[in-house]
Amino acid sequence: MQGTLENLTMQIAQVVPCTEAEGPGKRFAVWFQGCPLRCPGCCNPEFLPFKGGQTKTLCEMAAWMARAKEENGVEGITLMGGEPFAHVAAALALARASRQLGLSVMVFSGYTIEELRERAEPDVAGLIAATDILVDGPYVREQPDAERRWIGSRNQRIHFLTARYSYDEQWRQKNTLEIRVDKDGITVNGFPAADAVGLWKGFSKPWTRKKALPTVAPRGAEHRTAVPPTQPPEHGSSDGEG
Repeated sequence: MQGTLENLTMQIAQVVPCTEAEGPGKRFAVWFQGCPLRCPGCCNPEFLPFKGGQTKTLCEMAAWMARAKEENGVEGITLMGGEPFAHVAAALALARASRQLGLSVMVFSGYTIEELRERAEPDVAGLIAATDILVDGPYVREQPDAERRWIGSRNQRIHFLTARYSYDEQWRQKNTLEIRVDKDGITVNGFPAADAVGLWKGFSKPWTRKKALPTVAPRGAEHRTAVPPTQPPEHGSSDGEG
């Protein structure tokens, strides 16, 4: 990412302008290109290198989000990767642009919220403050989560950082897999059933399958954390939630 806010650019691995497989409701999903983490079994290994993807400007992305809201009725954006907090200035700019459009913000991160709050960069705190739902923690392939929709492994938490969302019935519904075919090839996103993991083998074009990540609310009265089913829910503010 480089440039002033007016001409800020970012490396984007993929965009799905309207999906129901990457968080509550219809969402504008963005995958950043590049991640410093190396979770075994990562669902998007092609998004790990920082080289690649497409260079997009903030203006381009903001206009794209506005069209998605107008044409498809999306209610929010979901930032994934790659690792959004490895592109924090760009991610924060997208989050703020989406807020101006009245859209919600959901972020998947391989870092825990405690790790993020220890970082000194103002943009990290800014992105947390601009986020409605943060799903945190590394993907652990030995702990697949079959109980919570959009969550990849049981160690991960869902942090509800504003009052806009809560752990309601939609989080207990079955995951979905979306397949799109166009002139550029085949794109897959969402969360397949265990017996469908090999579905995309043989595709001639790159595919993407987003892992779901568990749950916490803002530093203060609104912060609520959805935890794995085996743990009691936490309430209240959370210097210790993660």
